[in-house]
Amino acid sequence: MARFLKDRSKAKGLVPGSLVLIGRQKMDQPVIQLITYDKNNLLEESVDSVSSIQQKLSADKVNWINIYGLHDLEMIKKVGEEFKLPSLLLEDILNTDQSPKYENGENYDAFIMKILHQEKEANRIQAEQVTLILGENYVLTLQERKGDFFEVVRERIRKNKGRIRISGNDYLAYTLMDTLVDNYSILIETIGRQVEDIEDRLFKTMDSKIVEEIYRFKTELNYIRKAVRPVREFITTLLRTEDSFFKEKNFAFLKDLNDLTVQCAEAVEMYNSMTSDQLNIYNSNMSNKMNEVMKTLTIFASIFIPLTFVAGIYGMNFDYIPELKFRYGYLLFWVVILIVGGGLLIYFRRKKWL
Repeated sequence: MARFLKDRSKAKGLVPGSLVLIGRQKMDQPVIQLITYDKNNLLEESVDSVSSIQQKLSADKVNWINIYGLHDLEMIKKVGEEFKLPSLLLEDILNTDQSPKYENGENYDAFIMKILHQEKEANRIQAEQVTLILGENYVLTLQERKGDFFEVVRERIRKNKGRIRISGNDYLAYTLMDTLVDNYSILIETIGRQVEDIEDRLFKTMDSKIVEEIYRFKTELNYIRKAVRPVREFITTLLRTEDSFFKEKNFAFLKDLNDLTVQCAEAVEMYNSMTSDQLNIYNSNMSNKMNEVMKTLTIFASIFIPLTFVAGIYGMNFDYIPELKFRYGYLLFWVVILIVGGGLLIYFRRKKWL
C-alpha cells in the first residue's frame, strides 16, 4: 500500500463536502471519551453517543472530548451538527491523507496533524491522522484508532503536574500539539543518528547494502517532511491570526512550539541533504575504484604491448629471419624484453602513475 498518497477513487465525482472515508477502517466501533477538569476537580467518563456530549460539557471547566474511529460517517456528521463544523472540514477529517493544516472558523480553530510512529516489523515510519478542534469551552480530538499516544497528557492531568490543571482549554490544545511535535523531534533524532553512523562506514567499506540503507533513510525523511513542514507553516500563520481561540498569555508557548517545528524542519532538510551527499560519495568512490582498476589494467597492457610486438615479429614463419640462426638470440630476446619492460615501469613510476 502506498504511504505518500492514498486511494481517492471513492471520492471521485462527489460534490465538495461529501463525507467519504479516505483510508482504511482501523476500529470495529467508535469510542468517545470525555475528560472534564479544573484545578480541584477531575472527571473521566465514556460517552455513549455524540448527542449527549453537549449536555455533559461544563462551561467553567476544561472539556476534552476524544473520539477514536472515523469510519462511522453518521457519527462524524452528527459531530459536525453538534459543534457547528462545516462540511468541508468534516471532509478533511475523513480524508486521512489530508496534508496538515490550520483552519480558523467563526466558532473554532481546527488543526489537522499526523501521529508518526515507527513500525518495527516493516522498519519504517507510519502516520495516523489526528484532528484537533479548539472551541470556546472544549477541545475535540478525532483519531483513526484507539491508542496511548496522548496518555502522557492524561497522566499530567490526573496527577496535576505542571500548569495544565490551572490553564484553559487553549493550553490543553497547545500541550497536545507539543506532544506531537516532540515525537517528530525524537524520530528525526533517531534517524539522524543512523544517517551519521553511515557516514563513518562509507569510507571504510563499499558494501552495496549501504546504498539500500541510505535510500531507505532518505525515503523515511521525505515521509517525515511531508508531516512536519506544513505544521511549521500553519503555526506561523496561527501566531499572526488575531481572532484565534488561543489567549494572548499562551502565545509564548506557541512561539516556543514554532521554534521547535522550525528546528525539526531544518533537521529533516539537513539529514535529507546529507543522504544525498552520501549517495554521491558512494557513487564517486565506486567510480574512483573502477578508475583505479582500469588504470592498473592499462599500465599492464602498455607494458605488454611492445613485448607482444617483439614476440610477434620473431614468431612469424618466414625462413629468412636473420636473427633465427644467431647463437645467443634467445638470450638477447629476454634482455630486450627486460629492458623494455623495466624501462616502462621506471617511466610510469616517475610520472607517478604507479
